[in-house]
Amino acid sequence: MNHATIPTTVLSAQFDRLHTARAHSTLPARLYAVAMGDDYPDEVAPSSSCDWPLLELMATRLHMHPRQLLVDAGCGTGGIGLWLARALAVRLEGIDISPAAIEQATARRSHFAVPATFRVADLENTGLPDGRAHGVVCVDALSFTTDRVNALRELGRILDPDGRLLVTRAVRHGVEPRWSTQVRAAGLVVEHVDERPAEPAMWARLYQLWIDHAGELRRELGDEQTQNMLREAHTRLPTLPGRRAVLLTLRRP
Repeated sequence: MNHATIPTTVLSAQFDRLHTARAHSTLPARLYAVAMGDDYPDEVAPSSSCDWPLLELMATRLHMHPRQLLVDAGCGTGGIGLWLARALAVRLEGIDISPAAIEQATARRSHFAVPATFRVADLENTGLPDGRAHGVVCVDALSFTTDRVNALRELGRILDPDGRLLVTRAVRHGVEPRWSTQVRAAGLVVEHVDERPAEPAMWARLYQLWIDHAGELRRELGDEQTQNMLREAHTRLPTLPGRRAVLLTLRRP
Protein backbone atom coordinates (compact mmCIF):
# COMPACT_ATOMS: atom_id res chain seq x y z
CA MET A 1 0.00 0.00 0.00
CA ASN A 2 1.21 3.51 -0.81
CA HIS A 3 2.01 5.53 2.31
CA ALA A 4 -0.28 8.33 1.13
CA THR A 5 -3.31 5.99 1.24
CA ILE A 6 -2.80 5.02 4.89
CA PRO A 7 -4.80 7.14 7.39
CA THR A 8 -2.66 9.26 9.71
CA THR A 9 -4.01 7.50 12.80
CA VAL A 10 -2.94 4.14 11.40
CA LEU A 11 0.51 5.46 10.43
CA SER A 12 0.89 6.99 13.89
CA ALA A 13 0.20 3.64 15.54
CA GLN A 14 2.56 1.84 13.16
CA PHE A 15 5.39 4.27 13.90
CA ASP A 16 4.69 4.04 17.63
CA ARG A 17 5.24 0.29 17.47
CA LEU A 18 8.35 0.75 15.31
CA HIS A 19 10.00 3.29 17.60
CA THR A 20 9.06 1.34 20.72
CA ALA A 21 10.57 -1.86 19.32
CA ARG A 22 13.77 -0.17 18.15
CA ALA A 23 14.24 1.56 21.51
CA HIS A 24 14.98 -1.86 23.01
CA SER A 25 17.47 -3.04 20.36
CA THR A 26 20.79 -1.73 19.06
CA LEU A 27 20.73 -3.99 16.00
CA PRO A 28 18.90 -1.63 13.57
CA ALA A 29 21.35 1.20 14.35
CA ARG A 30 24.31 -1.16 13.89
CA LEU A 31 23.01 -2.19 10.48
CA TYR A 32 22.55 1.46 9.46
CA ALA A 33 26.13 2.08 10.57
CA VAL A 34 27.42 -0.77 8.41
CA ALA A 35 25.38 0.41 5.40
CA MET A 36 26.61 4.02 5.69
CA GLY A 37 30.19 3.29 6.75
CA ASP A 38 32.18 6.41 7.58
CA ASP A 39 29.17 8.55 6.61
CA TYR A 40 27.06 7.23 9.52
CA PRO A 41 26.35 10.00 12.09
CA ASP A 42 26.42 7.88 15.23
CA GLU A 43 25.25 10.68 17.53
CA VAL A 44 22.21 11.36 15.35
CA ALA A 45 21.33 7.64 14.98
CA PRO A 46 18.97 8.24 12.04
CA SER A 47 16.24 5.90 10.85
CA SER A 48 16.42 7.53 7.43
CA SER A 49 18.91 8.28 4.66
CA CYS A 50 20.48 11.09 6.71
CA ASP A 51 24.27 10.80 6.64
CA TRP A 52 27.17 13.18 7.36
CA PRO A 53 27.15 14.69 3.83
CA LEU A 54 23.42 15.49 4.12
CA LEU A 55 23.79 17.03 7.59
CA GLU A 56 26.63 19.25 6.43
CA LEU A 57 24.76 20.25 3.27
CA MET A 58 21.61 21.13 5.24
CA ALA A 59 23.61 23.22 7.71
CA THR A 60 24.97 25.20 4.75
CA ARG A 61 21.72 25.55 2.81
CA LEU A 62 19.66 26.75 5.81
CA HIS A 63 21.60 30.06 6.10
CA MET A 64 20.37 30.46 9.69
CA HIS A 65 21.58 32.82 12.41
CA PRO A 66 21.99 32.08 16.14
CA ARG A 67 18.76 31.94 18.20
CA GLN A 68 16.51 31.71 15.15
CA LEU A 69 13.89 28.92 15.07
CA LEU A 70 14.39 25.68 13.16
CA VAL A 71 11.46 23.29 12.67
CA ASP A 72 12.16 19.59 12.09
CA ALA A 73 9.03 18.34 10.32
CA GLY A 74 8.67 14.58 10.71
CA CYS A 75 11.43 14.63 13.31
CA GLY A 76 11.22 11.00 14.41
CA THR A 77 13.40 10.53 17.49
CA GLY A 78 14.88 13.99 17.02
CA GLY A 79 18.53 13.41 16.17
CA ILE A 80 18.64 15.38 12.92
CA GLY A 81 17.02 18.53 14.28
CA LEU A 82 18.98 18.39 17.54
CA TRP A 83 22.30 18.07 15.71
CA LEU A 84 21.48 20.95 13.36
CA ALA A 85 20.24 23.13 16.23
CA ARG A 86 23.48 22.63 18.12
CA ALA A 87 25.65 23.14 15.02
CA LEU A 88 23.84 26.36 14.09
CA ALA A 89 23.19 27.62 17.66
CA VAL A 90 19.46 27.92 16.95
CA ARG A 91 16.24 26.95 18.74
CA LEU A 92 14.39 23.82 17.67
CA GLU A 93 10.79 22.71 17.44
CA GLY A 94 10.20 19.16 16.25
CA ILE A 95 6.89 17.65 15.15
CA ASP A 96 5.98 14.07 14.34
CA ILE A 97 2.83 11.94 14.15
CA SER A 98 4.26 9.35 16.57
CA PRO A 99 3.89 10.02 20.31
CA ALA A 100 6.53 7.35 21.01
CA ALA A 101 9.01 9.15 18.75
CA ILE A 102 8.24 12.49 20.41
CA GLU A 103 8.83 10.97 23.84
CA GLN A 104 12.22 9.62 22.75
CA ALA A 105 13.17 12.91 21.06
CA THR A 106 12.31 14.85 24.20
CA ALA A 107 14.51 12.55 26.27
CA ARG A 108 17.48 13.26 23.95
CA ARG A 109 17.47 17.04 24.50
CA SER A 110 19.82 16.92 27.46
CA HIS A 111 22.52 15.16 25.45
CA PHE A 112 22.59 17.90 22.79
CA ALA A 113 22.01 20.74 25.29
CA VAL A 114 19.96 22.92 22.92
CA PRO A 115 16.66 24.77 23.49
CA ALA A 116 14.19 22.34 21.92
CA THR A 117 10.57 21.31 22.17
CA PHE A 118 8.86 18.33 20.56
CA ARG A 119 5.16 17.65 20.09
CA VAL A 120 2.75 15.49 18.11
CA ALA A 121 1.52 17.14 14.90
CA ASP A 122 0.95 16.41 11.22
CA LEU A 123 2.98 17.90 8.36
CA GLU A 124 -0.30 19.06 6.83
CA ASN A 125 -1.45 20.68 10.09
CA THR A 126 1.55 21.81 12.13
CA GLY A 127 -0.39 24.11 14.45
CA LEU A 128 2.34 26.76 14.11
CA PRO A 129 1.68 30.46 13.35
CA ASP A 130 2.43 32.04 9.96
CA GLY A 131 6.10 32.87 9.46
CA ARG A 132 7.15 31.26 12.75
CA ALA A 133 10.20 29.36 11.46
CA HIS A 134 13.43 30.72 10.01
CA GLY A 135 14.25 27.27 8.66
CA VAL A 136 12.41 23.97 8.15
CA VAL A 137 13.86 20.52 7.40
CA CYS A 138 11.86 17.50 6.29
CA VAL A 139 13.99 14.40 5.81
CA ASP A 140 12.37 11.31 4.25
CA ALA A 141 8.97 12.26 5.69
CA LEU A 142 7.02 13.90 2.86
CA SER A 143 6.06 10.56 1.31
CA PHE A 144 4.03 9.72 4.43
CA THR A 145 1.61 12.63 3.92
CA THR A 146 -1.79 12.19 2.32
CA ASP A 147 -1.31 15.27 0.10
CA ARG A 148 2.23 16.44 -0.68
CA VAL A 149 1.12 19.80 -2.07
CA ASN A 150 -0.85 20.56 1.09
CA ALA A 151 2.12 19.50 3.22
CA LEU A 152 4.51 21.72 1.25
CA ARG A 153 2.02 24.60 1.41
CA GLU A 154 1.72 24.18 5.20
CA LEU A 155 5.48 24.04 5.70
CA GLY A 156 5.87 27.08 3.49
CA ARG A 157 3.19 28.92 5.46
CA ILE A 158 5.09 28.60 8.73
CA LEU A 159 8.32 29.75 7.05
CA ASP A 160 9.65 33.28 7.39
CA PRO A 161 10.11 34.86 3.90
CA ASP A 162 13.87 34.96 4.50
CA GLY A 163 13.96 31.31 5.59
CA ARG A 164 14.33 28.07 3.67
CA LEU A 165 12.54 24.74 3.55
CA LEU A 166 14.79 21.72 2.92
CA VAL A 167 13.13 18.52 1.68
CA THR A 168 14.59 15.18 0.58
CA ARG A 169 12.95 13.77 -2.54
CA ALA A 170 13.56 10.95 -5.01
CA VAL A 171 12.50 10.10 -8.56
CA ARG A 172 13.52 7.58 -11.21
CA HIS A 173 16.25 8.61 -13.64
CA GLY A 174 14.82 9.91 -16.90
CA VAL A 175 11.43 10.69 -15.36
CA GLU A 176 10.25 14.28 -15.12
CA PRO A 177 10.11 14.98 -11.38
CA ARG A 178 6.69 15.83 -9.98
CA TRP A 179 8.23 18.04 -7.32
CA SER A 180 8.47 20.99 -9.74
CA THR A 181 4.69 21.08 -10.15
CA GLN A 182 4.08 20.38 -6.46
CA VAL A 183 6.42 23.16 -5.34
CA ARG A 184 4.75 25.71 -7.64
CA ALA A 185 1.29 24.62 -6.50
CA ALA A 186 2.40 25.18 -2.91
CA GLY A 187 3.47 28.75 -3.71
CA LEU A 188 7.18 28.07 -3.30
CA VAL A 189 10.22 28.30 -5.56
CA VAL A 190 13.22 26.01 -5.92
CA GLU A 191 16.49 27.63 -4.89
CA HIS A 192 18.79 24.60 -5.14
CA VAL A 193 18.59 20.97 -6.25
CA ASP A 194 21.51 19.07 -4.72
CA GLU A 195 22.12 15.55 -5.98
CA ARG A 196 22.70 12.74 -3.49
CA PRO A 197 24.38 10.10 -5.66
CA ALA A 198 25.38 7.80 -2.77
CA GLU A 199 21.84 7.47 -1.36
CA PRO A 200 20.47 4.62 -3.54
CA ALA A 201 23.52 2.42 -2.92
CA MET A 202 23.20 3.00 0.83
CA TRP A 203 19.60 1.79 0.78
CA ALA A 204 20.65 -1.23 -1.29
CA ARG A 205 23.28 -2.18 1.29
CA LEU A 206 20.87 -1.62 4.19
CA TYR A 207 18.04 -3.63 2.65
CA GLN A 208 20.38 -6.53 1.96
CA LEU A 209 21.59 -6.36 5.57
CA TRP A 210 17.98 -6.54 6.77
CA ILE A 211 17.45 -9.64 4.65
CA ASP A 212 20.72 -11.24 5.76
CA HIS A 213 20.00 -10.58 9.46
CA ALA A 214 16.29 -11.46 9.39
CA GLY A 215 16.64 -14.02 12.18
CA GLU A 216 18.40 -11.61 14.52
CA LEU A 217 15.91 -8.86 13.73
CA ARG A 218 13.03 -11.20 14.48
CA ARG A 219 14.52 -12.12 17.86
CA GLU A 220 15.15 -8.48 18.83
CA LEU A 221 12.24 -6.62 17.21
CA GLY A 222 9.56 -9.28 16.91
CA ASP A 223 7.65 -10.67 13.94
CA GLU A 224 5.63 -7.58 13.00
CA GLN A 225 8.53 -5.14 12.70
CA THR A 226 10.77 -7.68 10.97
CA GLN A 227 8.09 -8.56 8.43
CA ASN A 228 7.54 -4.86 7.70
CA MET A 229 11.27 -4.34 7.18
CA LEU A 230 11.62 -7.39 4.94
CA ARG A 231 8.59 -6.38 2.90
CA GLU A 232 10.10 -2.92 2.37
CA ALA A 233 13.49 -4.41 1.47
CA HIS A 234 12.14 -6.90 -1.08
CA THR A 235 9.78 -4.31 -2.62
CA ARG A 236 12.30 -1.50 -2.98
CA LEU A 237 15.56 -3.27 -3.74
CA PRO A 238 14.66 -3.83 -7.43
CA THR A 239 13.81 -0.11 -7.88
CA LEU A 240 17.08 1.30 -6.53
CA PRO A 241 19.25 1.08 -9.68
CA GLY A 242 17.02 3.72 -11.34
CA ARG A 243 16.68 5.97 -8.28
CA ARG A 244 17.75 9.61 -8.26
CA ALA A 245 17.83 11.23 -4.80
CA VAL A 246 18.10 14.97 -4.13
CA LEU A 247 17.85 17.64 -1.46
CA LEU A 248 15.53 20.45 -2.48
CA THR A 249 16.08 23.90 -1.01
CA LEU A 250 12.83 25.88 -1.28
CA ARG A 251 11.84 29.41 -0.30
CA ARG A 252 8.80 31.65 -0.30
CA PRO A 253 8.94 34.19 -3.18
